[in-house]
Amino acid sequence: MAVSFLFDGPEDADISVLLAHGAGAPMDSASMTAAANALAKAGLRVARFEFGYMAARRSEGARKPPPRAETLNPEYKAAVDQLTAKGPLVIGGKSMGGRVASMIADELYASGKIVGLLCLGYPFHPPAKPTQLRTRHLAALATPTLIVQGTRDEFGTVEEVPGYELSDRIELLWLEDGDHDLKPRKSISGFSAADHLKTLSDAVAAWSTRLT
Repeated sequence: MAVSFLFDGPEDADISVLLAHGAGAPMDSASMTAAANALAKAGLRVARFEFGYMAARRSEGARKPPPRAETLNPEYKAAVDQLTAKGPLVIGGKSMGGRVASMIADELYASGKIVGLLCLGYPFHPPAKPTQLRTRHLAALATPTLIVQGTRDEFGTVEEVPGYELSDRIELLWLEDGDHDLKPRKSISGFSAADHLKTLSDAVAAWSTRLT
């Protein structure tokens, strides 16, 4: 199946970032678009794509539920192969998209296809189910990884995540009062969504440069 991409950022960028969407929102959702635009402004070439079930919602008008995350691994690998990125490639995504990328990252890293993994709001566990962890494979992850997480993300808060067994290849960037879309409440935190997007883009640009 051919993969359709949305591109942002300079075509001659030193590093490309491939992002998949979360379970319930498409690749052009407000949060995905905001993150892609911020990364593009930081000089990165960003490509977004959709898994088949989400693309079918556009073409068929039917709201298909997301399948089990691990069943999407082949689709993500196909997107990597079809992207034909110039130069170093970082894979990742929003929520479930980042989780799928994390499950194939080590295979692609070992083969030299990618240099890193970027997760925006990693779903460490389902909301209100803190014992149903999705972290087993993260303990031995070999791929250099940056997880950007809001401190009040209901899929893994700043109080919960430090207690998980995570590989030392994983770096965590905490955004104060950010929710699962990394958005803060300005009246409470003093930060705006734009502030967090700037912090995100600057951090990703600096981190990705260290990978090459």
